[in-house]
Amino acid sequence: MKKVEAIIRKSKFDEVKKALHRIEVNFFSYWDVTGVGNEKQGHVYRGISYSTSDIQRRYLSIVVSDDFLQRTVDTILEVAYTGNVGDGKIFVSEVLEAYRIRTKETGRSGIN
Repeated sequence: MKKVEAIIRKSKFDEVKKALHRIEVNFFSYWDVTGVGNEKQGHVYRGISYSTSDIQRRYLSIVVSDDFLQRTVDTILEVAYTGNVGDGKIFVSEVLEAYRIRTKETGRSGIN
């Protein structure tokens, strides 16, 4: 099993969520987060200057079986992409075990 952690633009969240449901990734957690990025220069929109280094983002935490990993990552990469600075990041790590509390199921059964 793998844990996919993605930090994406809040404006892309609904699209990413729908796309994940289409590929049958139906359970994940998310949080609103603020982060600091590499971009140091500010931008001007309608005469108002704003910093792009402290930007609101959405953090997704998704645990998938190994066979769902690549389609999950590819879906996020495709749907969250704008081509602009600040599109986000994806991190993948190993999950040793998962347990469903209600049924006591473990492993792949515990996450599906």
